[in-house]
Amino acid sequence: MGIDPVPPDVSAARGWLLAELRHEGIRDDRVLNVIARVPREEFVRPQDRGRAYADEALPIGGGQTISQPYTVALMSQLLQLRGDERVLEIGTGSGYQAAVLAELAREVYSIEIDPGLAVSARERLGRLGYHNVKVRTGDGWYGWEEEAQFDAIIITAAAPYIPERLIAQLKPGGRLVMPLGDAGRQSLIRARKQGGELKVKRFTDVLFVPMTGAVRTPTE
Repeated sequence: MGIDPVPPDVSAARGWLLAELRHEGIRDDRVLNVIARVPREEFVRPQDRGRAYADEALPIGGGQTISQPYTVALMSQLLQLRGDERVLEIGTGSGYQAAVLAELAREVYSIEIDPGLAVSARERLGRLGYHNVKVRTGDGWYGWEEEAQFDAIIITAAAPYIPERLIAQLKPGGRLVMPLGDAGRQSLIRARKQGGELKVKRFTDVLFVPMTGAVRTPTE
C-alpha cells in the first residue's frame, strides 16, 4: 500500500483544524498552540497521511485508533496543565496524545498494553524529540506505581468505573480524565481528588474502544 502524502499546504490544513477546534469549544491557547505544532502526520499510518489534519479518528492497527484532534484537545484541556506536572497516560497507541502532553507538562509516563505499539510509539516519540515521555508495555489497570504519585492521569480507553489503583496514584488535588462507561454508553468525565474523595463531572458523550487488561471489580 502506498504512502498518502501530506497535503502540500500543511500550514493551511493546520489552520483549518485550529479554526474547527475553536468552533467546537476549545479555548485553552496552550492546547491549541501545541495541536498546531505536533506533526500528526507522523502518528498515523503512511496511507492516512493525507488525512492527518482532518478532525477524525484514524485506525493505527491492532483494532486501535488515533483519536480525532478534537477529542485529544478536549481531554488535554480538561487536565488543566500548566507545565510543571507529572502525567500518567493509559493507552499510548501511536503516541500522539503523549506528544501533546509532553509539550503541556514536565514529564509523561505512558503505558501501552500492546507490545508492538509500545515499541513503535517509544521509537517515534524519541525520533521526534519528545524525550520527557517514558513508554512501557504494561496493564494500565495497575498504573505505574513506582513513579506515583501523579498530578494528572488520562485514560484513552473506556472503562466501566475508575480503576482503584489509579485513584491511589493520583495526588491530592489531581485531575483524572477518561471515558467512563461500557460499549453502549460512555461519558467523558473529569475526576478531582479532594479530601480523599473524587468529585466527578461529566462533559459529553463519547465512543472509545474498551480498556483491556486484568479488569477488576471496584471492590477487589
